[in-house]
Amino acid sequence: MPKDFLKDAKSRYDVVVIGSGLAGLTAANILARQGRSVLLLEQHYKLGGMATWFKRPGGHIFDISLHGFPYGMVKSCRRYWSKEIADSIVQLDGVRFDNPMFSLWTSFTREDFTKQLIEKFDVEPERVHAFFDKARGMNFYDDQSTTTRELFDEFFPGREDVIRLLMEPITYANGSTLEDPAISYGIVFSNFMSKGVFTFQGGTDKLIKQMEQELRKNGVTIAINCDAEKINLKNGAVESIEVNAKGATHTIDCDAIVSNANLRQTIFRLVGEDKFDDAFIDDARAVRLNNSSTQVYMAMAEDERLEVSELGDLLFSSTAPYFRTEALLSRDITSRTYSFYYPKTRPEGRPRCLIVSSTNARYEDWADLPEEEYQASKQDLCETTLDALEQYVPNVRERVVHVEASTPRTFKHYTAHIAGASFGTKFEGLAVSRALPQQITGLYHAGSVGIIMSGWLGAMNYGVIVANEVDNQLMNAGSRSTAGVEQELASKGD
Repeated sequence: MPKDFLKDAKSRYDVVVIGSGLAGLTAANILARQGRSVLLLEQHYKLGGMATWFKRPGGHIFDISLHGFPYGMVKSCRRYWSKEIADSIVQLDGVRFDNPMFSLWTSFTREDFTKQLIEKFDVEPERVHAFFDKARGMNFYDDQSTTTRELFDEFFPGREDVIRLLMEPITYANGSTLEDPAISYGIVFSNFMSKGVFTFQGGTDKLIKQMEQELRKNGVTIAINCDAEKINLKNGAVESIEVNAKGATHTIDCDAIVSNANLRQTIFRLVGEDKFDDAFIDDARAVRLNNSSTQVYMAMAEDERLEVSELGDLLFSSTAPYFRTEALLSRDITSRTYSFYYPKTRPEGRPRCLIVSSTNARYEDWADLPEEEYQASKQDLCETTLDALEQYVPNVRERVVHVEASTPRTFKHYTAHIAGASFGTKFEGLAVSRALPQQITGLYHAGSVGIIMSGWLGAMNYGVIVANEVDNQLMNAGSRSTAGVEQELASKGD
């Protein structure tokens, strides 16, 4: 008989959270802290969404993607998770660029980028400061018609080298393109331009395990291998959710649902377009998916070490003459970002060094390949990546003991993201996501939408925003679990 992963769940919860990406995890944790009864559903057998990991024989543990985020993660983790999690966030020592236009190192701070632009790129100081100030002052309510390309043309006309320096890391971080709204670039860029780039020491396996412990401590019911199939409504409000737990179907009553699934899946598959206003559905249909990516995972032999002082923690490498979105997405790969993992970033009992190469990619370039051609293409991706890496890690083929690749099809399979989208939806998705509760009472969405809310910090903070809105709705409706009320009264008594 198939295992029933919901057999211990209650028949009713205040809130059901669909999906355990960082937005879903954070929303569930905050709502449980606020005294709500919370059920967290995850269709995969592991939590984390895109912030997760996998193991291979020989003790190799890979983060599934490149993970770098701004200093704001420290504050968010300390406030919404735990001091232990926040204390494991460390700054990357150095970020390196190497392409036909320039080769340089940076600490990825505003101070260092300002110095580099003035001294290395010979840009007038006033122009540099004005650009950073404009990016820092951007917010969601600004003009959305100006593109990122037009923003660069305003401050650095004709300077393709400057555009490459300022644009390439953000494209790898969250899928931004020169054609996207300038505010979607400026807000993310200015967040990074504070104190540098940070990562989680110990890897995502340690992070997600600590988050799971915190969730369970706060009373969240966690159900893996559970696929949300349908959201049921009554009088225009959330009533229940139907869940397939590996063959066993359950209906769970609830007052609110936070979907951390893809925005389009939430609207068109879980609810159904007939439940929404026509104008809203028109807007939802116009929401574009963001692009996907490929990765190559390489494990060094146990006695091999990486010279990170020469390589950098992150290396943005390209042979393309200019920064172009089409070139970044092409199957003919010219640009790769390498993330080097070594004892500082993976310290506890893991002395092995790892390399993850990442490239942006289109799902349609991989989706319909016959199986034999698909496997051959994955092998070619591994081989060409090793060839490209040779100039930075000499004799790399002799030094690695495990190599494998993931593609947009891989991400679709494990995350259930439409088209394997690595960064959710484009900018217009944010307004549609935010408007869900006005369409259906008790229905919310949090996740990687609108670029502004993508990446680790964006997703986590979006979970925070939505959790507080859900709590306000439930409070106004007078819904609070008995256990939550008792907990709150006890804390007030203290």
